[in-house]
Amino acid sequence: MEESRERPHDDLTARARIRDAALAQFAKRGVKSARLQDIAEAAGVSVGLVQHHYGTKDGLREACDKHVRDVVLGAAEQVREEADVSPEFLRGMYDASELSVRYLARALVEGSPVAAALFDEGAEAAERFFAETWPEEFSPGEAKVRERAVVMAAMHLGTIVLHEHLSRRLGVDVLQRANAGLIGSALADVYAHMGEWAAAEQGARLRRAVTDFHAKEHPDA
Repeated sequence: MEESRERPHDDLTARARIRDAALAQFAKRGVKSARLQDIAEAAGVSVGLVQHHYGTKDGLREACDKHVRDVVLGAAEQVREEADVSPEFLRGMYDASELSVRYLARALVEGSPVAAALFDEGAEAAERFFAETWPEEFSPGEAKVRERAVVMAAMHLGTIVLHEHLSRRLGVDVLQRANAGLIGSALADVYAHMGEWAAAEQGARLRRAVTDFHAKEHPDA
């Protein structure tokens, strides 16, 4: 695991080193199986110092959740507000959040407040995207836009949850910062080509078939 580039390792406070070690251990083993002893050893401190700063393992998990929420959701908010999302800006975002993304990959499976918050943020961002891009078709708040948005959020976050399978098939660790743009680039290309396919006759037939099936199964929808 590469160290965070937010600060050199020697400059990290003991509290921050403990948190980063916990992020890595929780990501690798899950919160239930991770041990304070292993976290303390990875941070280069005593178990007593871990307990001094964070109390229990639950307190440490809460601190990790808060940090991940600040880093990942903060980065997402900044991307949304950034007028010019330059490669340098994106590279900085990836550098700051590799540990956090690995933690989220596990949290999305095990469940945690930060995982729920990230999913909700992704779904809400997708709702805004649909409503702002195609206002005639997707009115804010209606069931149709909520359904499309939540499926999009699940598709995107699913690539994080399934990162081990993606890495195995591609032969690289897709969550390493050196490969951070791989999934996003692939998704963009998939959307571009599937958009062309969906607009062609075969795609249009499939869409009609799915729509007709849904209408028959849910006539009141």
